[in-house]
Amino acid sequence: MNSFAELPLTKEMLKNLAALEYNTMTPIQEESIPLILEGGDIFAQAKTGSGKTAAFGIGLLHSLNVERFRVQSLVICPTRELAEQVSDELRRIARFQHNIKILKITGGMPQYKQEHSLKHQAHIVVGTPGRLARLLKRGSLDLEEVKTIVLDEADRMLDMGFIDQINEIFSYAPDDRQTLCFSATFPEEIKDLGRKILNNPIEITVESHHSAGVIEQHFYKLSHDDKCAGVITLLKEHNPASALIFCNTKEGCRKVSNELFRAGVPCLALHGDLEQKDRNEVLVRFANGSSRVLVATDVAARGIDIDELGAVINYDMPFETETYVHRIGRTARAGKEGMAFSLMKPSEGFRLEGINEFTHNSFKSEKLEIEGGSSNSDLYLDLESAMVTLSINGGRKNKVSPGDILGALTVPDGIPGSDVGKIDRQDFITFVAVKREAADKALSLLSKGNIKGRQFKAMLHDR
Repeated sequence: MNSFAELPLTKEMLKNLAALEYNTMTPIQEESIPLILEGGDIFAQAKTGSGKTAAFGIGLLHSLNVERFRVQSLVICPTRELAEQVSDELRRIARFQHNIKILKITGGMPQYKQEHSLKHQAHIVVGTPGRLARLLKRGSLDLEEVKTIVLDEADRMLDMGFIDQINEIFSYAPDDRQTLCFSATFPEEIKDLGRKILNNPIEITVESHHSAGVIEQHFYKLSHDDKCAGVITLLKEHNPASALIFCNTKEGCRKVSNELFRAGVPCLALHGDLEQKDRNEVLVRFANGSSRVLVATDVAARGIDIDELGAVINYDMPFETETYVHRIGRTARAGKEGMAFSLMKPSEGFRLEGINEFTHNSFKSEKLEIEGGSSNSDLYLDLESAMVTLSINGGRKNKVSPGDILGALTVPDGIPGSDVGKIDRQDFITFVAVKREAADKALSLLSKGNIKGRQFKAMLHDR
């Protein structure tokens, strides 16, 4: 079985999957979707970027009773960013059927607005453990008619200490529910959790480690003082379309992004101290190609989903080998090739040994010849993004559609449609990527023109 057409799905869903260019199933989809459709519990292990969201999303939407406006499926994610990513993907898959309501419930947003939305019910709720548990306690969220609960990236939730809240959430759900647990790694704690909340689950394991042939992996020994120059050398030598640089701490993330910016490398930073609206903006700008370099912590990077991320650089070696697998899994998605570079302090050889043992490889540390240090003056031109991001203060709740934005930009004497990139519509704001040379004209068009008969405030985001 390779084609989605071999599954017992509706013609409308199959047509939408084809429009989304979901032509053949990935291994995890081929193994898990038939079992999900049969209603059984599963414990599915697959590497990051293998199509897990579509796997459980297709199952949830297939069994949905659209005419019944009650919460029928609950997806629990470890971070707000991942919840945003999952809810967006579910909405894309759900386009085959009108009136499917998918509600995102996370921290960082006003709780009273979420409670108001829940009064009008939803078919599927995607949320983070803390906010879900709080709304269940208050009686604002009702799980009495839930058929399926999904734990997405369950291993990350354990890393973040959500186990008590997970157990509390499950106490509000029916005992005869279906439970789907997806994880890139299976620590013993995950298996213990599964034994408590899953009913005779079928275990599925597809390739859980990334092939050395798909991701080119290198490890370099550098002193702490040479790491920034090492990053610049790697960026200049390989010139990736986009690069995600990992640091272990928020303070390290701020420091590295500032050092790179001073050295002429335009970059963004993503860490837990940013307000939610700023985190959303950073994620959008990196995903739409308006910034080619992002420095992030592990927790903040959980919601990043870039189809063609060229390189991952471990500025800091991760403390856990499982974290290394998650990090490098951000590149080489959907069968594409990618690069992963890790900068090791001389005393961190044991971390490489652990990675080799865990991934069944035999990588060795290499020497990195640093070219020109961190003062390379022409690197900025090499890494300047071709796109920039504009925003308008209107979104999904204002009934503003991507077509409305495109229409406002491509009016007579406007900019060509080929100059417009990804349009990301959120509840009360919409981001649109445009080619850098068209940015000023696009800003003028959005600021002075009408969108659905209204004027919206527009801004340029280009640090």
